[in-house]
Amino acid sequence: MRPQKALDKEVINGLTEVFCSKGYEGASLQDLAAASGLKKASLYHRFPDGKKEMADAVFLHLHDFIQQNVFDVLQDDNLKPEVRLQIALDNIAVLYDGGKRTCILRALSMEAGIDLFGKQIQDGMKQWIERFERIGVELNLSTEVANDYALQTLIDIQGSLVLTRGIGNTNIFDRTLKNISKRYLE
Repeated sequence: MRPQKALDKEVINGLTEVFCSKGYEGASLQDLAAASGLKKASLYHRFPDGKKEMADAVFLHLHDFIQQNVFDVLQDDNLKPEVRLQIALDNIAVLYDGGKRTCILRALSMEAGIDLFGKQIQDGMKQWIERFERIGVELNLSTEVANDYALQTLIDIQGSLVLTRGIGNTNIFDRTLKNISKRYLE
């Protein structure tokens, strides 16, 4: 058996970069093949249902990372809530490469992407809100305040990613994560 020329992780990372930077509609097969390190035929061999299946694989990969490194961390009762919050925020910084990477939820919510991925996007956002609301309650916030903080956390993260990318200053993203921490802990 011949070894694969591109490892699965490399393929998914390449596809992720294209979808994050160009959205669903803007991602051409040529872009996806080049970023994945595969030829078009090999890319279709791995993803016979085409671009939709590639985007689904990216969603699954990122969902798994977020589940393990953000949601599960926020729910880990072996750690104090303050520690869980900080670890989760640190992992969010890794997920978005310090603010350099566009959020896949935003990238795929444009134009036709929302029709194809609307349920996944909605479910993902609900999970973010639920997990951050829960940590807020564990940090002794009322349910109403915890929900407000959770909503604002999602707004802040998404907004800071747009600003960071638009202005080209990752300090915006860094400051946003620090402000989220302060909001919950002060």
